[in-house]
Amino acid sequence: MQHFTVPPGQHQLPPLPYPYNALEPVISESTLRIHHDKHHKSYVDGLNRAELKLVEARQRRDFSLIKHWERELAFHGSGHILHSVYWTIMTSPGRGLQPGTHTQNQINKYFGSFAAFEEQLTQATVDVEASGWGILVWQPAWRRLEILTAEKHQNLTQWGATPILVIDVWEHAYYLDYQNRRSDYVKAFWNLINWAEVENRLLYAMQGQLPLLASTY
Repeated sequence: MQHFTVPPGQHQLPPLPYPYNALEPVISESTLRIHHDKHHKSYVDGLNRAELKLVEARQRRDFSLIKHWERELAFHGSGHILHSVYWTIMTSPGRGLQPGTHTQNQINKYFGSFAAFEEQLTQATVDVEASGWGILVWQPAWRRLEILTAEKHQNLTQWGATPILVIDVWEHAYYLDYQNRRSDYVKAFWNLINWAEVENRLLYAMQGQLPLLASTY
């Protein structure tokens, strides 16, 4: 994995690691195109804009709009990170195999069983208030996995937690395909999970790393 510093305002939309129709019938090509090309791009643009405005504020020593730009930084930056992870942990239906050894061991160690973990993450995600995410994280402070939810992209997190598996339940992620049937979308999402990628992300997270592109370990 490459390590480099992203200069202010230089974040880029990552390419999808599969064709636009690769997730059908769970997620349609039209939903994926709009979600990736429009919505994720807007978070990248918003993050770049916020960073450049803060560079300008530092140069001018003018922090009169600091509350606004810090809020934009959190919202768009978190949106960019979560979407980048989201694309990589999906694959064509039925091709995601089984959880890797480390993932399965950590799930069993904390949640008791895979079934209990799946049920908790599913229900937590379905019950997210308004727009947000269900997230499996590695929490380095506890040295174990945890399930969190996020309202918007940035609210209700734990400091230090690294997302390794995320489920987007903003309406733009599923409404064209499922209308108001969020629970149907979340249940179908399990058929898309790329467990090899989740395993890689867990191993990286244990080392304090968070790749934004599909990872190899």
